[in-house]
Amino acid sequence: MEYQIYKLVFTTSVHFGKHSLEDASNTFLADTFFSAMCQECVKQGGQKLEELALRARRGSIRISDAFPYIGDTYYLPKPMLKIEAGQGQGDSTLKKAYKKLPYVPAQKLEEYLTGELDVKMEANRLKEHLGQAELRAIAAVRGMEEAMPYQIGIYAFYPGSGLYVIAGYETKEDAAFAEQSIEALPLSGIGGKRTAGLGRFLLEREEVPDDWKGRLVRGQLQGALKPKQEEAARYREEPLGSGKPVYMSLSACLPKDEELETSLAHASYLLARRGGFVASEVYAKEPRRKRDLYVMQAGSCFQERFEGDIYDVSAGGSHPVYRYAKPLWMEVAP
Repeated sequence: MEYQIYKLVFTTSVHFGKHSLEDASNTFLADTFFSAMCQECVKQGGQKLEELALRARRGSIRISDAFPYIGDTYYLPKPMLKIEAGQGQGDSTLKKAYKKLPYVPAQKLEEYLTGELDVKMEANRLKEHLGQAELRAIAAVRGMEEAMPYQIGIYAFYPGSGLYVIAGYETKEDAAFAEQSIEALPLSGIGGKRTAGLGRFLLEREEVPDDWKGRLVRGQLQGALKPKQEEAARYREEPLGSGKPVYMSLSACLPKDEELETSLAHASYLLARRGGFVASEVYAKEPRRKRDLYVMQAGSCFQERFEGDIYDVSAGGSHPVYRYAKPLWMEVAP
């Protein structure tokens, strides 16, 4: 599999909400990026949507969540592993800093895993150099109400900072097909309140740095690597790792039903509820919600990898609504 980085250089503020309009998140998940690709496929007509879903379902197109970059520094999600700080182990503030740090510089991943990363400095750099959240008043009609102002949470990235997405392709044909949609995204924008001018960006391509490309290559699932069901109980009793490779998902993901027992036999993860309204203009006459789906957050770590799936979360509209929930694996412990 070949990998490509897509940098989103934002020219406007963005709205990536989580639970309410007042939320001002500074990132989005792989399913948001995939949903935007699906919307472009619907605009292109024909069988584009089904072909994208087919290629993604079989794993020949894979995408990560969106992660921050500051200047030349790319950040990865913090692996959900127990880390012993190399110094000041009794310092409660240091332990809290490790717990709260959301992202790790990719080139310093090894330092983080060995407990040698200056987490306080990295947390301050993210806070001071990535961007700023604020509330903005917008006047618009909401439902059947009269036009009146209401507040939404927005996030403005500082110059030189933004988000990036990693994509993996099995073949050049897969890359060419996916980029038909990806290249159209800057024109439409991404996230919420795009009609108010939010979410606009320029798209830049970068190569995956060599110092962590190898972790991606070693992380990908090849062949039947899952343990037999009778081994699941034994895995639960061993510490995560136990001399075996540990893999981190770079995207929010969910195992298929038949993969649950073995994949969760030994894992460290957090769940997130994914819902929201269907964004397609041709799906239904009135706004409709997607069916909720609970996924494992990026940064979740597993000893047994799985394929995940593309889930249809539509509810009676004119076309399927696909929720991307396949992992993009990275090896984090040899």
